[in-house]
Amino acid sequence: MSFQAPKGVSEYYPPRSALFEEARDAFARQARAACYGYVEQPVFEDTALFARGVGESTDVVSKEMYSFADRGGRDITLRPEFTAGVVRAVLEHGLHKGALPVKLWTAGPVFRYERPQSGRYRQFYQFDLEAIGTQDPAVDVETIVLAYDAYTSLGLSQFRLLLNSLGDKACRPVYRQALQDFLRGLDLDDETRTRIEVNPLRVLDDKRPEVRAQLDGAPVIADYLCDECAAHHATVRAMLTDLKIPFEDAPRLVRGLDYYMRTTYEFDHALLGAQSGIGGGGRYDGLSEDIGGPPLPGIGFAVGLDRIVLALEAERPGHTPEVNRCQVYGVPLGEDTEAAVLAIVTELRRAGIRAGMSFGQRGLKGSMKAADRSGADYAILVGQQERQAGLVAIKNLKDGDQHDVPAPNATQWLAQRLREG
Repeated sequence: MSFQAPKGVSEYYPPRSALFEEARDAFARQARAACYGYVEQPVFEDTALFARGVGESTDVVSKEMYSFADRGGRDITLRPEFTAGVVRAVLEHGLHKGALPVKLWTAGPVFRYERPQSGRYRQFYQFDLEAIGTQDPAVDVETIVLAYDAYTSLGLSQFRLLLNSLGDKACRPVYRQALQDFLRGLDLDDETRTRIEVNPLRVLDDKRPEVRAQLDGAPVIADYLCDECAAHHATVRAMLTDLKIPFEDAPRLVRGLDYYMRTTYEFDHALLGAQSGIGGGGRYDGLSEDIGGPPLPGIGFAVGLDRIVLALEAERPGHTPEVNRCQVYGVPLGEDTEAAVLAIVTELRRAGIRAGMSFGQRGLKGSMKAADRSGADYAILVGQQERQAGLVAIKNLKDGDQHDVPAPNATQWLAQRLREG
């Protein structure tokens, strides 16, 4: 029997996994540079956390969560997103009682029962960043800039930033009523009509052409913002302009989770077709209260690492990712030389040099083929003669030049040659 990965699971292996690492590390560098701390989150939480935090009316909660009763009878769900769990952790561990905002980032797999297709998976990967404890619009802008700079550091250029405000509890009810009045007059199916009564903003996010064609005249929330929300949004727009971050106003942009309010944004990639959203986020000032905590405003974003990989591949046609190649490759020749080579390879690694070696007594020809495949610049060869003389034969795999070097000096000799290029 031959096993395969479950349907809808994204997985990465060399050389393509190098793109995944590149994408994740680009966002991690930006987070660290802005003094965000790392948090490692559990893969599963109490189901009620997502029902209350994300919203029972959302597709994520009503249709897509992997929920089950564990052996203790607890109702458990594999995380479908990070934010609710991060806020839960901040409250549980009292991080909000210290300096604010609490600035955190994390990354890993998330789970939703989706219909698998390119860029949409049942297990997929996100990078998540959150700033919790302030309503300052400057923090909204900070999160946007960090994401923008991460995308550009990857060399991506075919993306755009879409920006909107979803108002707050003061002004959104008036807009909600106006939107419901409009939507009730459209030719929509029964499920969508039910959604109008529960969460009409979600209808604006419907991707079906027959629905989108009817939304052109829908009221936009920008016309209903209260003075405070309008001022907040104007400040965000002005700061982005000052920082020369290009953006497009998207008055019908909504997010798929109920906790969003005020600043809402999305990054859209031009070359990815239907699944073009490569990341997005926004403000969630009421989420802490929804899950039983004190008033604690927050904002953050999540980016889809899988789609960023697809975007990198789309913008780098024909490019083969560079795997984590060796710099030096050890070749034991004859019996009782493996230990000597392993000792040198270990010393090289401790000195920060990427080193591998041949195992299984392949012989000279097989070992040198393995050295070439490893991408190494140098091979170190140790046979009985070299071992007895305390030497190491070091061969330049680019030009074939070879030197006998005293074994205790091999690491220093190689480090200097590698620095010289």
